[in-house]
Amino acid sequence: MDGNGRWANTRGLPRTDGHREGEATLMDVIAGALEIGVSELSAYAFSTENWKRSPAEVRYILGFSRQILREQRDDLNAWGVRVRWVGREGRLWKSVLSELRAAEELTKDNRKLTFNLCINYGGKAEIADAMARIAADVADGLLKPSSVNDQLIQRYLYAPDMADVDLFIRTGGEQRTSNFLMWESAYAEMYFSDLLWPDFDRLALWRACSEFAGRDRRYGGAVDRVATTEPRVWAPEEYDDPDA
Repeated sequence: MDGNGRWANTRGLPRTDGHREGEATLMDVIAGALEIGVSELSAYAFSTENWKRSPAEVRYILGFSRQILREQRDDLNAWGVRVRWVGREGRLWKSVLSELRAAEELTKDNRKLTFNLCINYGGKAEIADAMARIAADVADGLLKPSSVNDQLIQRYLYAPDMADVDLFIRTGGEQRTSNFLMWESAYAEMYFSDLLWPDFDRLALWRACSEFAGRDRRYGGAVDRVATTEPRVWAPEEYDDPDA
């Protein structure tokens, strides 16, 4: 969800106002996802790299995330949304973690849509943490190195039952994934929007989904096209190589 700060800067507003406007966008996008039957939606709210920002902005973003969880969880619950936190505990404020756990507990039985809220999350961190846990279990004799495969690694990720990403949307005009859901997005279709996040809405989501629906997903495979003309049969004498 990129562009909150730039949205505010272009209007002569503090960056915090952009984050506040982004909250309304997030709720509208969740509502729009529900309307068209999306079953799982992930939002990159705060990355493991965002700690590099100014202490004031970090404090605001984390405090604002805590406030959103407290104020919006009842609406999300009423909508049938299951909230799931995805990320690292380390450095994350205990008050934010407490609100995340409360939202998870309140909505745990909802089935209309799973909303993965990624706070203190990084794709490299997730894979590194999974590898460390696998290595520890191998050292303890709980796993054999030969048993490590895609399916086993999936079990050690932050959210083992998260579905693979179908459509990866990046707002704000940047064309990079910024360390988000690297494992889960291996075969995701990419969609880059020039809209800053506060200007994105459910209609923009639907346009992205409509484009996605028209894409040909082959997952590394290929389908030969049917020839429109009779194939040419080459005679041996047509080869220049006398040893052919």
